[in-house]
Amino acid sequence: MASNYRSYLEQSRNRHLEEMKAFLKIESISALTAHKKDIQTAAEWLKESLTEAGLEHVNLMQTEGNPIVYADWIHAEGAPTALVYGHYDVQPVDPLNLWQTPPFEPDIRDGKIYARGSSDDKGQVFMHIKAIQALLATEGKLPINVKFLIEGEEEVGSPNLEPFVEQNKELLSADVLVISDTPMLEKGKPAICYGLRGLCAMEIDVKGAAGDLHSGLYGGGVQNPLHALASIVASFHDKSGRVAVEGFYDNVPELTAEERESIRSLQYDEDKVKEELHVKELYGEAGYSFLERTWTRPTLEINGMYGGFQGEGTKTVLPSEAHAKLSCRLVGDQDPVKIQQLIENHVRKLTPPGVDITITKMDTGRPFLTPKDHPVIQAAMRAYEHAYEITPALTRMGGSIPIVEAFGRLLNLPVVLMGFSLPGENFHAPNEHFHLENFDKGMLTLCDYWHELAQTKL
Repeated sequence: MASNYRSYLEQSRNRHLEEMKAFLKIESISALTAHKKDIQTAAEWLKESLTEAGLEHVNLMQTEGNPIVYADWIHAEGAPTALVYGHYDVQPVDPLNLWQTPPFEPDIRDGKIYARGSSDDKGQVFMHIKAIQALLATEGKLPINVKFLIEGEEEVGSPNLEPFVEQNKELLSADVLVISDTPMLEKGKPAICYGLRGLCAMEIDVKGAAGDLHSGLYGGGVQNPLHALASIVASFHDKSGRVAVEGFYDNVPELTAEERESIRSLQYDEDKVKEELHVKELYGEAGYSFLERTWTRPTLEINGMYGGFQGEGTKTVLPSEAHAKLSCRLVGDQDPVKIQQLIENHVRKLTPPGVDITITKMDTGRPFLTPKDHPVIQAAMRAYEHAYEITPALTRMGGSIPIVEAFGRLLNLPVVLMGFSLPGENFHAPNEHFHLENFDKGMLTLCDYWHELAQTKL
C-alpha cells in the first residue's frame, strides 16, 4: 500500500504546495488584536481543508478566545485512536526589515518555503491533513481512528485550551496524542522528542522619580532605575552560569550516567552550532554540554530590557522607569508558580533603595517527559526508518509546549512528538522557512506511522 500513497503524494506535490501557500498567506497573529479577523479566516480555511480531506464532524468550537478546529474519522473498529494536536496561529513578524521576502507572501527558493508559520506550525499541521487525505484517497479508509484538535492561541500561551480539554474529555478521548511542533536533530537526522522543558514568564517594572530628571542636576543624588534594574538582572547568575536564585534548583533531577551517555552518543557538533549562530563561544551552566544545558537543565533568561532615551544622539537624563521581561525553562518537578515566587523574592530582596518594583507574572507550563520505550514511540521510530532510511534519534527539547503536560494529565494518554522542522529554520524570527525535503518525507512518515500504530499493541 505504501507505493499507492507515495505515488499520490508525489503526483499531488505541486497542488499541495499551492494549497499550503494559501494557508500561509493568512496573517493569523494571535498576539495582535488587529489580526482577529485573520484568526477567524485561518480557522475557516482549516475547516474547509479538513472537510476536503475526508474528515467528519468538522467544527469550529468557540472558546473565550480564538476558535478551536475539531474533526475526526472514527470507523476503524478495534484500532487505536490518535488525537492530532497543532496550532494555526503564528508569531508577530517584527522586525519586518530583516525579512528577505514579505512574511505572508510565501516564497520557494533553495528547496525551502519561506513564510511566517511555514515551520511553526502551519506547515506541519498541513502535512497531517494531507497525509490523512492521501490514505483515504488511495485506500478508502484509515488504519486507525483519528481526531484533530487545532487551536489558535498557542503562541500566546494557550489560555483557553486546558479548560476546553477539561470540558471535552469524552470527545477528545484517545490512545495517543501526536504533535508535530518540534525539530529534528539536524538535516537528514530525524528525531522523536520524549521530553519538553516547562516555562514561566515575568515582567519587572522599576519606577523611580515621577518623571525623567536632568542628569546634571540630579545625577549621583537620585537612584537611576536603569542602574537598579541592571544590578538586579546581574544577580540572577553566578560566574559559572548557574542561576543564583535561592531554591531554584529544588526538584531538578541530576542526569543519570545512562542519560548522559545517550546524549553523548548523538555526537552533536557544538562547533557547527557556533558557526551557524556566528558566535565565538557557547555559554551556559558549567559542567554540562550544549545539549544537556538546553534539554535537561533549567534556565533564567532576560528576553528584553528597555528604558530611558534611545533616540539618535545624546539626551542627558535619568529615566524615571526601567523594564525587563524574563522567562525560565523548567525541568523535572519544578513548579512554574513556585519558581515565579522564588524569583520575586530574589528581586525584592535585592532591590536597591530609591525605586519601587512591580512584578507581573505571566505564562506558566510544567515540564513533560514520556518513557522512551513506550510502544507508540517505538512505532514512530519504525515509521521514520521507513521514510528516512535511518534510525531516528530519541531526544529531549529545550522549548516548551505547555499544553502537552496538561493533555497527558487530563486525558491520561502518551504523547508522541514527531517534528519535521530543523533547528535553524528561524521559527519566531525573520525569514522563517521549512525544508521541502522534510515536507515530502514527513508526510510519508505520517502515513507509515498510522499503519505502524494500527499494528501496535497498546
